[in-house]
Amino acid sequence: MSGAPFIGVLALQGDVREHVGALTRLGADSAPVRALEQLDACDGLVIPGGESTTMSRLARIDGWFEPLRSLRAAGVPMFGSCAGMIMLADQVLDARPDQETVGGLDVVVRRNAFGRQVDSFEMDVDMPVLGERPFHAVFIRAPWVESVGQGVEVLAEISAGERAGTIVAVRQGPVLATSFHPELTPDDRVHRYFVDMVESRGERSRGSA
Repeated sequence: MSGAPFIGVLALQGDVREHVGALTRLGADSAPVRALEQLDACDGLVIPGGESTTMSRLARIDGWFEPLRSLRAAGVPMFGSCAGMIMLADQVLDARPDQETVGGLDVVVRRNAFGRQVDSFEMDVDMPVLGERPFHAVFIRAPWVESVGQGVEVLAEISAGERAGTIVAVRQGPVLATSFHPELTPDDRVHRYFVDMVESRGERSRGSA
């Protein structure tokens, strides 16, 4: 990887433009990924927030699942926000019977766990990997993580109220996911964290070449 990393944003459906904007502000080369052949150029890939059943259906119809799984198996960093978290989970509760996922995160995720669109909310979440300052998180029909397997690092939990202890951000190796939508805030720290993941992989690759 030379120069700025290319981080694609899967453009099946969802908050594509917002992710591209955040990544571009951070100096990454970013663009929507609309064609399968674009995956070959990706140093990292974002699966955005949106509607997970629609994403899954479109991915199945257009033949995205196997290429995405191959990309993930090759160790290319991936980041999923909200619906993207569902797409990266190994197991999803309250999903449609035919809903597929890319997988890669050894977690059990509950779809729409926080409620319907009218139940959307915002709150500050402590995420120590981003520093001491809380992250102002936007939850829209959001999933949560019910359980994690070995090797999964919990990055953020809700710390107060009736939802205290609920897991809302995780990482397993090169795969990162959040229940909330960092792309809908001006705070780019989650995206900076992901860009650092991508750049670190590139440095390791160059070192072993």
